[in-house]
Amino acid sequence: MNENQTTEDLFLGGQLRLRQPKSGHRAGHDAMLLAAATPARPGDRVVEFGAGIGAAGLAVARRAGAIKLVLVEFDSTLAALAHDNAARNAVSADVVVLDVTAAADTFAAAGLLPDSADVVLMNPPFNDATRHRASPDFSRAAAHMADETTLEGWVHSSRRILKSGGVLTLIWRADRVTEVMAALARGFGSIVIQPVHADPSKPAIRVLARAVKGGKAPTKILAGVMLNNESGVPNKELADILAGKGVLPLAIP
Repeated sequence: MNENQTTEDLFLGGQLRLRQPKSGHRAGHDAMLLAAATPARPGDRVVEFGAGIGAAGLAVARRAGAIKLVLVEFDSTLAALAHDNAARNAVSADVVVLDVTAAADTFAAAGLLPDSADVVLMNPPFNDATRHRASPDFSRAAAHMADETTLEGWVHSSRRILKSGGVLTLIWRADRVTEVMAALARGFGSIVIQPVHADPSKPAIRVLARAVKGGKAPTKILAGVMLNNESGVPNKELADILAGKGVLPLAIP
């Protein structure tokens, strides 16, 4: 993809400069919220599923330092941008072109063996194809549209590659949070949920979830995150987090 077909955008208050397509799915608040909710320490092997241009994974790497980052993306054009973005920001990352729902042997051939990751983060497609009209743009449709097996398949693949005690973080539609709980019930525990609201007067639009493979602690639901205050003014505390000046509670083990 040539530069005339992309824009260069700043994330984390300018700490990341990322090229992304002018049209189709574009990284934004969801990617940065996911990164801010993901716990990672230097030395961890961190795998982002459906990485797109690499925004969330690269944001985690910028914050956490010397992690072993793997960006998994099915669209080869977006994967190429993710590779270039990692180099552009001097972040070491392996980029793997792979369907997240592929079989275990396909994952292994790509270097993603069972029980090999410390952290998986993901922003799966979450619009119900039976209720939402798909975009005519292929990359946007692939990033947004899901069927009844999408989330379960992504969580299954994350469970397979995570070590025992490894952490999964994800972002999903708030009105489908029951699907998150059902998918995480198989092999995960110690679940923590944080709703995300456009403002205090409206229902949550997203949920962030953190879960531990084999975890046994009770489920917790944290106070909601507000993108704006009652007057529609951006929440300064959250704006600071999105600018890379802090993390959400889910990122603190």
